[in-house]
Formats: sequence, C-alpha cells, structure tokens
Amino acid sequence: MPNNSSRLGLQLLAAVVVLVAAGFGVVYYLRPVAQVVLVKRQPAPNAKPGSVVVLAERETDLKSEYGGRILRTALRPGSTFKAGEPLVWLDTRELELNIAKTESDIEAQQKRIAVGSPYDGQIANAQDDADAKESLFKMGSLAESDLKAAQRGVKQLEQQRNLQQIEDQQRLDGMKNSLSSLKLQLSRMVLTAPFDGAATAVYAGQDDIIPSNAPIAHLITSSRLVVAKVSEEDFANIRIGQHASVRFLTYGDPPSNGTVTQILPSADPDTQRYMVYLKVDIPPEKLVPGITGEVSITVGVHDNALTVPRRAVSGHSLYVVNDGRVELRHVELGYMSLNEVEVLSGVQEGEAVIADQLDQFQPGDRVRVSVEKE
Repeated sequence: MPNNSSRLGLQLLAAVVVLVAAGFGVVYYLRPVAQVVLVKRQPAPNAKPGSVVVLAERETDLKSEYGGRILRTALRPGSTFKAGEPLVWLDTRELELNIAKTESDIEAQQKRIAVGSPYDGQIANAQDDADAKESLFKMGSLAESDLKAAQRGVKQLEQQRNLQQIEDQQRLDGMKNSLSSLKLQLSRMVLTAPFDGAATAVYAGQDDIIPSNAPIAHLITSSRLVVAKVSEEDFANIRIGQHASVRFLTYGDPPSNGTVTQILPSADPDTQRYMVYLKVDIPPEKLVPGITGEVSITVGVHDNALTVPRRAVSGHSLYVVNDGRVELRHVELGYMSLNEVEVLSGVQEGEAVIADQLDQFQPGDRVRVSVEKE
C-alpha cells in the first residue's frame, strides 16, 4: 500500500500534467483562426472579365412639332404607357377656327371662279369692235393699222383674263394647301407614345405653353440592353452563344447566368473597350437602367482541374495551412473565372488554403482553421 509521500508525488504529477495540458490548450485557442477552403477538382472555365451596365433599348424626348398650350397630359415621372397611347393633348380651339375660316375662304373662291371673269364681257365687246373694223377694212374704208390695233386690244384682254384665271386658281390651290396643313397640324395636336415604355422625367404639364420642338418629357422603352465592356486583350475569343456570369452590384450574390447575343465590331472611342450584348436570366423588373456590375464570359473550360477561389490568390501565391502552420506556396495559375482560378502546380487536392483576410497572416504563423462550407 503506497505511503503518504508516494500519494503526494502522484498528485503533484497529475497537477503538473493538467497544468501543462491547460497551457497548451490556452496557447492553441489563442492562435488566430484562418478561414480556409479545400483545393478541389472541378471544371475550370477560362472566363474573360468585363464591366456591365443596363441601358434602355431606346430613349427619346417627347416633342411637339407645333407650339401651343397643353390642355391635358397623362404623363407623370415613372408613368408607363403602351405604343400609340395618347400622352399629351394640345389646345386646338384656335386651330379649329383657322380651319373653319380657310374652308369658308375656299368655298368663296370656288364660287368666284364659277361666276367667271369680268374680262369676258370686255373681250366680247372688243371682239365685236374688231369684227366691225375688219369689215370696214375689207371695204377699203379703214386703215390696216386701225384693224390691227383693234385685234391687239382683243388679245391683250384675253391675256389679262388668262392671268387672272391663273391667279384665281393659284389662290384656290394655296387655300387648299393651307387647309391640308392645318388639318395635319390638328391630327398631331395629340402626342402619342412612340413605344412601350415609361417617363423618366416630365418637363411641362397642364396649361403650360410650349414652343415647337421643345422637350415635354423624357421617355425610355420597357425593353432593356445589358451591355458588357471588355478590354481589347480579352475580346478576341468571345463568340455569340457563350455563357456569361453576371453580378450586378445592386443585387450582389449569387451571380446570374447569361448568354452572349451580339458583338459590336468596333471599340468605344472613349474607353477603347469592346461592347458585347448579353441576355441575362433575371426578372425584367430588376433590369433598371443605369445599374452596373461585372461579368465573366466563358471562352473555354479545362475539365477535372484543381481550383481555388480567386480571393485566395495573392499575386501568384497561396497561403496553405499545413499541420497548423502557415506556408507561402508559389503556384502556377491557369484559367480564371469570376470566382474561381485554376492552379496548375504548387498545391494538391484537399489541401487547405486561406481564403479570407490574407493580409493578417505570415509564413510560419500557427493558426486554427475553420473550413468554409460550400
């Protein structure tokens, strides 16, 4: 049976072991926590980055060819409409009075022409006089010069009548043209929507007097364009039909799937970036003109590749946690996408790499790891 001194020694030894274990535990739990991801194998897309912006497919200022007072308007900022829908009614009362007056003037002018020319009687009298003088000339009782003067008088009166008839017809034609112009103006005193869309700004309202061709409101179409802008070095391999991953800053993650639908053949002269149109799988009401984001267009894929998140890469290096200690690995990178990057050498499948707050760690640091959930 152990004596008292032996029992005391065992108790002291046990206490030392507990204290040492506790010390190791405290030291361990005082280590910083590294958020890590595991290197995994999966398809690695070769994706070209770019920026995106949402635009209205078409926008325009609503204008009137004619000035006048706005009698009524259906436009408010944000109001929507369909193509051909009446939007603004201009006051037509003065115009209708002008139309009525012009129609009355036309009727009077037509009656005047129908009555005939006042020159008709003068011509008849002059012709009778010329005929009588011709008889006297044939009998030798009148000089030839007197006969010719009488005949010239008939022709002069006929010319004056013809000129008057031309002027009367021109006046009538001018009135008819004025009437047509007034009726055309009347038909355009109601301004209609040029397309399905909405008003983003309204510059004039009811009872305002507007000059001709002054903007009344700014209109945009309901249809949208998602335009990607890609640098020259990334543009060459982009083709219609390729997959795109689009993240709008307004909505954040997850990104939306898209497809390249059109490629413009020339660069923007201001930015020297090429523009690509995308169809994006996102509810239309979320495509608000002016929102921006980023895009990644897939131009190729490596199957069964080692991949890590792009945010884990620092230059051409990764911070790998091996047996609780941080190692700086220089790696060779391959294809890149919006979120992932292919690693050709430097790590193996299943190794843990730090994916968050990289600037908080140095090679040789001892850390605890927390594996991110996928």
